[in-house]
Amino acid sequence: MESQKQVLERLRAAFRSGVTLPMHFRLTQLEAMMSLFEDNENQILEALHEDLAKPKFETVLSEIEIVVNDICYAISNLQTWMQPTYVGTNLATKLDDCFVRSEPLGVVLIIGAWNYPLHLILLPLIGAIAAGNCAILKPSEISRATEKLLAELIPKYLSQECYAVVCGGAEETKTLLENRFDHIFYTGSQSVARCILLAAAVHLTPVTLELGGKCPCLIYGRLDMKAAAKRLVWAKFFNTGQSCVAPDYVLCTTETRDALLPFIKEALESFYGSDPQQSPDLGRIVTDRHWDRLVELLKKSEGKIVIGGESDKKTKYIAPTVIVDVIESDALMQEEIFGPILPIITIKSLDEAINFVNEREKPLALYAFSDESQVVTTVLERTSSGGFCSNDGIVHMSLPGLPFGGVGASGMGNYHGRWGFETFSHKRGCMMRSWLLECVNVLRYPPYNESNLSWLRWATTAKKKGWAACSVM
Repeated sequence: MESQKQVLERLRAAFRSGVTLPMHFRLTQLEAMMSLFEDNENQILEALHEDLAKPKFETVLSEIEIVVNDICYAISNLQTWMQPTYVGTNLATKLDDCFVRSEPLGVVLIIGAWNYPLHLILLPLIGAIAAGNCAILKPSEISRATEKLLAELIPKYLSQECYAVVCGGAEETKTLLENRFDHIFYTGSQSVARCILLAAAVHLTPVTLELGGKCPCLIYGRLDMKAAAKRLVWAKFFNTGQSCVAPDYVLCTTETRDALLPFIKEALESFYGSDPQQSPDLGRIVTDRHWDRLVELLKKSEGKIVIGGESDKKTKYIAPTVIVDVIESDALMQEEIFGPILPIITIKSLDEAINFVNEREKPLALYAFSDESQVVTTVLERTSSGGFCSNDGIVHMSLPGLPFGGVGASGMGNYHGRWGFETFSHKRGCMMRSWLLECVNVLRYPPYNESNLSWLRWATTAKKKGWAACSVM
């Protein structure tokens, strides 16, 4: 078996050979990724069910179709993305070709996460392939079945000289990070992200960090309570709440809360039945350790459980749970919940809700539910978050045309669609100079004089629109 260093050297040799540069090679690899999904859907479904008891419906939507759509989008647009972008010139460079060229970075490292173990490692890989890079993939060892499946399928479908999967736990990841990469793309927790940054700093390696945080959902003003409850419940309890963009808590007035709760209960029963533990449409917590953490949060919370609260360690089950009377200092508000627990915090005004959000770290996603456009616009303009969606949750991340990424503590950099291509590309500024107009160039050569300087300033300085008209006046 190859060592990590040998794998990296093999990929670096392949990149230096130029094999990944032609558009044909990139398209071939993207089409091979498409075949990976077409040929192995049943194996993918089985692996995700083994890791997270994920229903087929959720796996198809969030692990298969989201990746397939991004592949199709990349294949359709790759030729355009690879074209150089020409820029304007000044009088001194009028006869020159000046353009920005997108070039691959080299050998990149992509570290995935366990909650969406397929899509969170293959979506960034699409961008890396489209941009012409070689890549090492490090799947999460927590979702073991999917990790094993990726280790089997990636070498089977993609070029083995350009792409590799490295398995293992924290020690293997730590050793891997001791190597020099041309870019590191990490999805996961803020605590691990700090370790990634420290390791990357040794080699001055650029990084993309896709982290999480407590994504707020502000519900305010007039709205269809029944529809709002359905969309909130779906977004929160999809993947059993183990989504970095799931609504982490709700901010609303007491009146809105009291009107919303019966519809939340109705939606939960409609989705998962009177006994959610028996529902085939509700997944499970990924490990005993994660289950223990969530149950401990429930025990520490000083809020009142009004829906759910049941749990079973043997099957790693936690019922969809709603808690009211939650205060700022509550245990549930000290960290990202990442499970099927929804705290509701009451506020008296929209300003109070916005201030509550702004006093905390910037979230990966922010949701505003209201039929009043002014409410939605106010929340959008007065807050900051990685992404924003009104009157729904999670769905904004399904469009390859929208960038997906965090800001501040929720991450840096973005991907999906062209944004992934850009993340894994170097924008190289190029000037192809002509030998003509040497009579102009002589103005820059010594011996210097004031006359030549004046001419050069006039020839190279950008002119403001309307400047000539103003100067005449």
